[in-house]
Amino acid sequence: MAKVLALKGDKVLINSKDDFKNFVKEIESKATYKKPKAFGIARLEKGQLNTEKTLQASFALVNYEENFGSFAVLFEAFSQRGLDIGKESEAVLELEKEDIDFALACFKPFLNEAGHKNIDVLKSVKKNFSKGKFAFVAIFEDEKPKTVECVYLKLYLLSSKKVALRSINLDGAFAVLPNVAWSNDKPIELEYLRQNEIELKMSAAYPKIDFVDKFPRFLAHIIPEDNTRILESSKVRMGAVLAAGTTIMPGAAYVNFNSGTTGACMVEGRVSSSVVVGEGTDIGGGASILGVLSGTSGNAISIGKKCLLGANSVTGIPLGDNCIVDAGIAVLEGTKFFVNDKTELENLNKGFKFSKDIYKGIELAGLNGLHFRMNSQSGQMSVSLNKKAVKLNEALH
Repeated sequence: MAKVLALKGDKVLINSKDDFKNFVKEIESKATYKKPKAFGIARLEKGQLNTEKTLQASFALVNYEENFGSFAVLFEAFSQRGLDIGKESEAVLELEKEDIDFALACFKPFLNEAGHKNIDVLKSVKKNFSKGKFAFVAIFEDEKPKTVECVYLKLYLLSSKKVALRSINLDGAFAVLPNVAWSNDKPIELEYLRQNEIELKMSAAYPKIDFVDKFPRFLAHIIPEDNTRILESSKVRMGAVLAAGTTIMPGAAYVNFNSGTTGACMVEGRVSSSVVVGEGTDIGGGASILGVLSGTSGNAISIGKKCLLGANSVTGIPLGDNCIVDAGIAVLEGTKFFVNDKTELENLNKGFKFSKDIYKGIELAGLNGLHFRMNSQSGQMSVSLNKKAVKLNEALH
């Protein structure tokens, strides 16, 4: 196959879409080439004291197992500078102006066409270019993230619904991210505030600190669907997943990173990290679904479709579809429940035999149609067939 890549001064001679396709094939045939799982270009915000340290990375577009032509062009841009980006599980490379010019020259046949978002990103980067402000970030193997930029890329993959909840490796992400003060969604090093506290305060320049955390807020990075409502920005952490039609109420509601909803839901309680909530489920005011670090023996919890978690209830086991946990009670792994309606529950849960009267919560994990209750006179915890239909208010979702 004849070589397409030809340099004339600083210009790449690709004049047609066929030239571009052949060019990409040439790059992909190189021994040093490695196909990525995900990639994107991030605008970086660095430390005020440690100007080499990334505090936040913002992506306008993330790619997951797609747009390999765009990756090949940037791969070649770095190769032209003698950089090999496929040796590690992830790569973070500062963009130079020559990389952007090279890439846009390669995209010449597409520059006047709409709908090429990776090209639009490059155009915007060129327009707003400042040395050290932009980086190319790529993931080749889904291993523990090693850099702030890679953590952010993975959080974007989740919150933009490029990957499913609990499907991507975030082990160690908490340790990688710096703990910073956030002011109007901008990160500030805590040590910078300490060292400059006197001058900042005496000059009336001390910033309004909204919160201190390692994670930014969801709405600082993600534009939700038109029918999704988040009534208070602090209630959703970046890296959460909110399906279209989900409503996050103020007050006790909270959705952590790597957790969220798979369909329209009402959330007025706490959805801890790694919790997945099914479509049509209502999480009542102050209800709490335990996460992997809060009493589930490390087991991630899924809540099925059309469930109702009553106000101030606690759920520490996975639930199937059409389950109800009454207000104010705790359904934990070790909680013992007296079982009613055994025949009906067996018919609903094929393959599960209710051979005894009392079960621990963990033994009932994932079953459908359960209604967890507490007898108000005796205090006995029981579970019976759910005979109520859980239905969200369509006007609110």
